[in-house]
Amino acid sequence: MNIDVISVLPELMDSFLSHSILKRAQQKELLTIRAIALRPYGIGKHQQVDDYQYGGEAGMVLMCEPLAKCIEDLKKERDYDEIIYLCPDGITYNQRLANTLSLKGNILMICGHYKGIDERIREKYVTLEISIGDYVLSGGEIGAAVLIDSIGRLIPGVLNDETSALSDSFQDGLLAPPVYSRPEEWDRRRVPEVLLSGNHKKIEEWNYDQAYQRTKCRRPDLLN
Repeated sequence: MNIDVISVLPELMDSFLSHSILKRAQQKELLTIRAIALRPYGIGKHQQVDDYQYGGEAGMVLMCEPLAKCIEDLKKERDYDEIIYLCPDGITYNQRLANTLSLKGNILMICGHYKGIDERIREKYVTLEISIGDYVLSGGEIGAAVLIDSIGRLIPGVLNDETSALSDSFQDGLLAPPVYSRPEEWDRRRVPEVLLSGNHKKIEEWNYDQAYQRTKCRRPDLLN
């Protein structure tokens, strides 16, 4: 899979992309991630990429020309299955959408900044608009990082145990059950006996019941 990210501040993603699971995914050549700087496509000697809004409202907007030039350059290299804009008014991101995107071959993400991007870019190029929650960030880089991590870990071969992702919260519409590790007893609290029994059928039933009860208590909306 190839993921390209257009950003005014691509260096914000350097540390995130060079550690842990995403680092290994790139080393295994299962995932290619590029953070593309928008600034070189800016206008004039100062490489301007933003300007004031029409209408007099406060806040700067990323301009059409730099973004269009950057997108057109990238489209010469590959055909994108999705061009995603990270924005507060997009559809709310969830595990089902992460699963869908993990099956794509080429994805382009556009990180907004300031008050966002010119609406005409959204109309012409963007195929999918995504919000990671009902709050506002200074830029789309954090949102892009969330998508990349949640998508990348689903690619076969990225995780050492591929079944791990299948038991994550939300994969079956439920929150994950509680988990335990050694020691068996800590602070007079014991690991549930069923998990020590070796009976896989009973463990599976216990996990499902715990997941259901936890979801019912904490996120009843998921059961609807």
